[in-house]
Amino acid sequence: MAEERYFVGLDVGGTTMKAAVVNDHGHPQSAPAVMDTRPERGQEAGLETMCETIRRAVAAAKLTANDITAIGVATPGLMDIKAGLILDPPNLKPWKNVPVRDHIKGVFKKPTAYQNDANAAAYGEFWVGAAQEAKSMVLFTLGTGVGGGIIINDVIIEGEHSHGGELGHLRIDTPDRGRICGCGARGCLEAYASATNVVRRAREEMACWRGASKLREYFTANDDVLTARLVFELAIGGDELAWKVVDDTAYYLALGATALIATVDPDMVVFGGGMVAAGERFRSLIDGHVKRLGLPFPTKSVKITIASLGSDAGFIGAAGCARLLVQQKATD
Repeated sequence: MAEERYFVGLDVGGTTMKAAVVNDHGHPQSAPAVMDTRPERGQEAGLETMCETIRRAVAAAKLTANDITAIGVATPGLMDIKAGLILDPPNLKPWKNVPVRDHIKGVFKKPTAYQNDANAAAYGEFWVGAAQEAKSMVLFTLGTGVGGGIIINDVIIEGEHSHGGELGHLRIDTPDRGRICGCGARGCLEAYASATNVVRRAREEMACWRGASKLREYFTANDDVLTARLVFELAIGGDELAWKVVDDTAYYLALGATALIATVDPDMVVFGGGMVAAGERFRSLIDGHVKRLGLPFPTKSVKITIASLGSDAGFIGAAGCARLLVQQKATD
């Protein structure tokens, strides 16, 4: 019987970073270790926090560094995956050209995989999550922005310049009249379907809505704390205005999904992130729009589903990337 192998997955975010030890079957060996990122302290402090989070994860699993086969690290923002560098991450300023992979590898003396955070989350869902029965999948992550990942036959589509799978910047509207995205362009999917822009569209809809609405009542009393989650909760509760916003969001996501279905023809399209708490009703809305908008044959065959790993997908996927690295080295 083969000896059990253990991999550390570290998921770095703008606010916190999470790490856990994961075994060969994708099972975390403890609750994740969580530390504040505090990027304002600078990148040297950030690198040390990454290392300390990894140490705490190993300790939480009641293991030692000698028990770890490899480490996987996932970060957001612009990066050079091949070089192992995070370049100029908007949510981690003032970090710039940070040698994440080589630093972690040098400290722990372990093979270290480096990956975009959305790609890692996609691999987590592909390995042991909602898409584990699929051979190919596309993941849309719905949060403050819209991220994504594409996996075909166990291969993450990184792209030649490390920006494959930037699904939030699919154009779903014309660049001359579309909504302005955070990237500065017009018409990107993120400008319509991120949590931030769901709230923005809800406010715009309220301005011209003529009927009664609990959403408008809440907005009038609590303008500054309106969230996408609340819009979705009110929609599920039967508010017509909120439901229009949610249905429009499903339509925009379906536009992005049908573009990917026509491009890579995956087994499965998975939606993850905070907004999928709306569950089956939201999934059904997206699925209905996809079936109506897409090419008949591939859209008839593709499965539209909701992610199953939640916020654990990032560190599980990062650990999976470490495992994949070891497997690739073994066959070279």
